[in-house]
Amino acid sequence: MLKLHTLRELTRDELLQKRVDLLDERFNLNMRRSLKALDNPLRLRQIRREIARIETVLREDELGLRKLAESTTSVLSSSASRSRSKKAKEEKAE
Repeated sequence: MLKLHTLRELTRDELLQKRVDLLDERFNLNMRRSLKALDNPLRLRQIRREIARIETVLREDELGLRKLAESTTSVLSSSASRSRSKKAKEEKAE
């Protein structure tokens, strides 16, 4: 089970990948459920809630309510954040 504080420590790319993995797992479980009974039917509910938690954290980042961890390996994310902060400083100066 994923906790919110661990999700907020991940980068946007990691969260998006984790959401894709969970969506694939949910699809596979639904397919198995249509063929036969599942060993752990509660897992579908857990997956649904984990996806909702990830989407909540992503939305909070979009709205600027909470910031996600930034990727240290990506050149684009660091240059993009620098250009955004530079624009913000210029707007304050005006």
